Amino acid sequence: MPQSPDQFLEQAAQAYQRGALAEAETLCRQAAAAAPRNFRAWYMLAVFCHLQRRGPQTLAAAEAALKLDPASADALNLKGAALRVLGRPEEALACFTAGLRLQPGNAEMWLNRSSVLGDLGRSQEALASVEETLRLKPDHVEAWNNRAAALRDLKRPEEALESCKRALALRPDYVAALRNMAALLCESFQVEEGMAVYVRQARLSSAAPKDGDMLPHQKRHDAEQRDYLAQRGIHAAFHLEEGARLKTPAINPGNAVSIAAQWKDSRPQIVVIDDLLSPQALAGLQRFCRESTVWRKAYTDGYLGATPETGFACPLLAQIADELRGVFPTIFAVHPLRYLWGFKYDSSLSGIDVHADFAAINVNFWITPDTANNDPQSGGLMLWDVAAPKHWDVVKYNRDAKANREFLEQAGARPITIPYRANRAVIFDSDLFHKTDRISFKPGYLNRRINVTMLYGDR
Repeated sequence: MPQSPDQFLEQAAQAYQRGALAEAETLCRQAAAAAPRNFRAWYMLAVFCHLQRRGPQTLAAAEAALKLDPASADALNLKGAALRVLGRPEEALACFTAGLRLQPGNAEMWLNRSSVLGDLGRSQEALASVEETLRLKPDHVEAWNNRAAALRDLKRPEEALESCKRALALRPDYVAALRNMAALLCESFQVEEGMAVYVRQARLSSAAPKDGDMLPHQKRHDAEQRDYLAQRGIHAAFHLEEGARLKTPAINPGNAVSIAAQWKDSRPQIVVIDDLLSPQALAGLQRFCRESTVWRKAYTDGYLGATPETGFACPLLAQIADELRGVFPTIFAVHPLRYLWGFKYDSSLSGIDVHADFAAINVNFWITPDTANNDPQSGGLMLWDVAAPKHWDVVKYNRDAKANREFLEQAGARPITIPYRANRAVIFDSDLFHKTDRISFKPGYLNRRINVTMLYGDR
């Protein structure tokens, strides 16, 4: 005897309780096929697809549910969540707003509305929405974190930090709040404290990508790093080299006066500094980058990224970031550290395409020995003497390489090539378009090109 839709849905609920989301989804699809006008089947299907972070499938199921019950606030909430995942924030906002007219006491929907308002840069409205969540549920941990994010965007760091602390008091291992707190501390000129928080959250969320999800150049790198670490008796899946702070300066002060003058007079604002780091700092950072398993994000063009969230946040990096501001006050003035990352490259694959960054000042420096570079005239950075238009948003000038190239051609921009040198830094206006120059480095783990980028201040 065939199963009824209700039996399928009961089995789906049991599968969900076991954590078998894919099975629950299949059972809901069977229920919906057996009874296409069963609202509960489509709604549960949307829930299970959403829990698996499958935006298109969530949206389709939620829309099918809404055709059967247009006044379902819960289905509107799911549709809005799917639209947000799919990068359609205005439509998502409309769903949350409509759902709240039907169910104004829905704390989760107020929270979702605050998140999408944050995506849209409407921080004051985002704060008002999340305050409504907290009025309804004062101990809502995600809401305290959303409140911190909104306050951070509104340049109210002390209140934002207090909200992070409230979230972490409720859930000490809440990774999102730890990330928020770390960024706030760095932006409040407490870089060493912020880096320590980043490391704490990295240890909580340090799972390596699955082999089947890895690009070939990431597999090559990770195999090389495992062999390198094994030779040193290190076999942990997640390992952070100490990256200790130095008792002596990390930044060479010798260029301070001349670089300050160059920065003041240069148009566009670009300065090149050789021998940026002291020998001890350079060696310490090389050791940290070689031994730490922080290179978690693979890019299709052939390089790997390490961010503070993956553990690229040692005390030595904090010391470098702070000393840059101290040695070159004319350049950095009151600009706080906004973000940083490292990139590690394959020996011959391409690097980052034409883009600009969302900050006031970029610091880009290289740490792999010059002996690794096959061509001393390349391997560094290309910049253009034209800045990103002020009315362009970050998605366009940071990610749309085709539009950036067309703009530079129309503007008659001139490229400026800065060849690779170990321990060379390029400091420049973040609005300037730039890309990785042609790369030809020797094969082998210790020859991989490594650069560090630090962003300071607001665009």
